[in-house]
Amino acid sequence: MEAVLPQIKPKRKWKKRALWIGAILVFLLLAVWLASTIYLNRLLPQTEGEISLPGLTERVTVTRDASGVPHIKANNEHDLYLAQGYIQAQDRLFQMDLSRRQASGQLSEVIGDKVLNNDKFFLTLGLRRAAEASYDQYTDSGKATLDYFAEGVNLYMEQVRENGKWPIEFTLLSYEPEPWTPVDSLTIGKYMAFDLGGNWESQAFRQYLLENFPEDKAYDLFPDYPKGSPYIIGKESLDIDKSFANAVIPHEYNGSNNWVVSGSKTKSGKPLLADDPHLGLATPSVWYQMHLENPNVNVSGVIFAGVPGIILGHNETIAWGVTNTGPDVQDLYIEKRNPANAAEFSYQDKWEAAEIIKEPIKVKDGKTIDYEVMVTRHGPVISEFAGKSGKDTVLALRWTALDPSAELEAILNMNKAGNWAEFEQALLKFETPAQNFVFASSDGTIAYKANGSIPIRKKGDSLLPVPGWTDEYEWTGFIPFDELPKVVNPAEGFISTANNKVISDEYPYHISNDWAQPYRQMRIQEVLQTNNKLTAKDMQNLQMDKKNLQGKEFAPQLVQVLNGSVKKEDQQVLDILDKWDFIDSEDQAAPLVFNLWMQNIAEVLFVKQIPEETLALFQGKRQAVDELLRRALGGNEGPWMKDNGGLEKVLSESFQKTVTNIKEMQGSDPADWQWGDYHQLSFSHPLSSVSPLNYLFNKEGSIPVGGSNVTVQAAAFKSDGIVNHGGSWRFVIDIENMKQAYHLVGPGQSGNVKSKWYHDQMTSWAKGTYHVTQLEKVNGKVLTLTPAGED
Repeated sequence: MEAVLPQIKPKRKWKKRALWIGAILVFLLLAVWLASTIYLNRLLPQTEGEISLPGLTERVTVTRDASGVPHIKANNEHDLYLAQGYIQAQDRLFQMDLSRRQASGQLSEVIGDKVLNNDKFFLTLGLRRAAEASYDQYTDSGKATLDYFAEGVNLYMEQVRENGKWPIEFTLLSYEPEPWTPVDSLTIGKYMAFDLGGNWESQAFRQYLLENFPEDKAYDLFPDYPKGSPYIIGKESLDIDKSFANAVIPHEYNGSNNWVVSGSKTKSGKPLLADDPHLGLATPSVWYQMHLENPNVNVSGVIFAGVPGIILGHNETIAWGVTNTGPDVQDLYIEKRNPANAAEFSYQDKWEAAEIIKEPIKVKDGKTIDYEVMVTRHGPVISEFAGKSGKDTVLALRWTALDPSAELEAILNMNKAGNWAEFEQALLKFETPAQNFVFASSDGTIAYKANGSIPIRKKGDSLLPVPGWTDEYEWTGFIPFDELPKVVNPAEGFISTANNKVISDEYPYHISNDWAQPYRQMRIQEVLQTNNKLTAKDMQNLQMDKKNLQGKEFAPQLVQVLNGSVKKEDQQVLDILDKWDFIDSEDQAAPLVFNLWMQNIAEVLFVKQIPEETLALFQGKRQAVDELLRRALGGNEGPWMKDNGGLEKVLSESFQKTVTNIKEMQGSDPADWQWGDYHQLSFSHPLSSVSPLNYLFNKEGSIPVGGSNVTVQAAAFKSDGIVNHGGSWRFVIDIENMKQAYHLVGPGQSGNVKSKWYHDQMTSWAKGTYHVTQLEKVNGKVLTLTPAGED
């Protein structure tokens, strides 16, 4: 019987078929890529040639230089600010709309119910209500500027509505923006007061500590500023964890660096000024760089997208910059509710009716939600935005930013100031957020002022929530303008700020309980004190400085405690730290070990005992950990150390956790570890969290970067290592030449994904490559805006 062999089918047909399928797939992918590229390119705004704009009275030229910075030249203020609104909308319309929606509590209308708690929180705060109340604080001139700017934004929206060239984000979210109003610009300004922080979270957290831990353990985490660190100038029961489980918490110490150096310490003999505000790092940048010129003003710098004028920068005779002062401008008041009427609260032995404000929330693909905000005499009740948290007491927020104010008027006046006296006069109307202003002028003056509304309290120091049913804890006013901390032409020849403690305890007014860790300020002063021939390049290098003085203070001591007590294979890691030069360089292993170790020390100390949502309210956590370590290393272990087994056990457990984490990420050989393999810059777009949109909007991927939370080159990072907070704009100017300055706006000027200015400054941000912006003789693409009907 013959064997039956299995039939073998020829492979050639399958190979041929596979090749054809592969070729078709490649063709389809190329076709999709080509079609999407053509479509996205079609959406780019016109940046050269001529555009006719109704409402213009005369021609306006807009020259975009090599970095995409628009230089707007007009013959009058109406045309200047109209053009500013139009040009901002060309590059940042989606960001502008998202910003006003975020601050106004209107995101759910275009995104859906997943952001409902976000909207409830901002509607409760009432930033838009505060902006509406602020409008009447403006002069006729200020109101006119807001109107001109809004007119320009709306002209651009009308054009894209006619030609269907909405930025791609609007198409993806299936909506068109509403017309722009002056209140929208003011609301964005109020949001920046929120983003630059307050102190209510700290008060709520301390209240939680006192209610849940023994007194000595609670007080162990109360603020304590390190002795010898530099100044700029010489039980009520509350359900805290439930009340704020969904609160929107700004990044801790949304701060900055700035400094100004007198001509006596510079190579040019004229002052130098440097500023780098630390805010979220995203696409697009929070800042938009512009140059505005008409017969009354010639000013260059940055502004928030959606706002007219220039908030930071220089004109032909002065330059200025800011950091966050961080004062206690908020108080939580404990309000006693009437058991018979939930809308009444006790005050001076009488029941007072709260104001009930209806704030309906439109929800995309859902029903409109009837939402109400309750406002007591002290402010909005913020402890119940996510639901009822207690029947007897609530927490209401008193905050300077909820008062009517006219910061934009101050900005417009600052833009036109010609000397320190005029600039300080302009600051009168800059009430919130309180900022550390540094100043330099062509006459050689350097100056500093902690400016803004800082409350004077009848009683209390803003450490904890206070009784709202009595007048004992009311605000009695604000620190007088002429008594705010100020320095002009100091003998030291420089002034620097880095969100550190402003002034000594001899100052008669309370400013704050919480200050940033002092390491950035210490490093800035260390460099400025030792050099008398400083240049603009030196200032850029200092802004990019990666020296970690926290590491210098703690790393040797931590290594000494554990030396010889760890596993043999882990001793190599301690040896790496022992040889560290304290530079947070992206190509070293030591910064990776130290920075993660400090995070894990905090985790070992707190995570098992404090819920995650409540721990988010702990705004001074890093400072508290520093102080707990200082005491313990000095032989004084506090209750948090003792309850976790003592200093050596805390360090050992957190060290082992750190080593295990790094091995999982970067392998078992410490010789291969690098800070930059974990610590990376991405500038994420708000829609990039939805896959596969990340490939469209985050097209440059991630870049290894040095620095950390405590270095002058600020580069704070999330738990996955992504750098999401730092110098959102870097600025240096030598007053010898007021016609130019050095800038960095990461990741770029444009919010349009196909623009060449979309991510062109991303690598520059990581490497510290600045571009020069001129006030005259500007080269680039020229767009002429002409009055409608002009030939």
